[in-house]
Amino acid sequence: MAAARLEHVNMTVSDPKATAAWIERIFDWKIRWEGVGMQTGYTVHIGNDDSYVALFSFPETTEAKDDSYHTKGGLNHWAVVVDDLDDVENRVEAEGFTAINHADYEPGRRFYFHDNDGIEIEVVQYD
Repeated sequence: MAAARLEHVNMTVSDPKATAAWIERIFDWKIRWEGVGMQTGYTVHIGNDDSYVALFSFPETTEAKDDSYHTKGGLNHWAVVVDDLDDVENRVEAEGFTAINHADYEPGRRFYFHDNDGIEIEVVQYD
């Protein structure tokens, strides 16, 4: 059997185009597709040739009500592997986000940040 790989993650955000813009600036990813989705919603797919994040929103998207770590089915965080953790941390902070929970343990260094929608992103560099 061939090894399985993750193709994409789909999450609801307040503004797919704005979220895609900062993802592009921080991670150098490109928009693969964007358009109308699920009748009145809008979706932007941003990533590389192998995988992407689907950013979705309905016009009437509501605020999250619970902490994801205490909610069944909650998205706790998504993670990106980078070659230069320090450079990406500078980009994260230039976008106005705060890098938190720095750690250095096998197999690599990492930090986390929360975006404008409160979604947690992990950034890791493997040595």
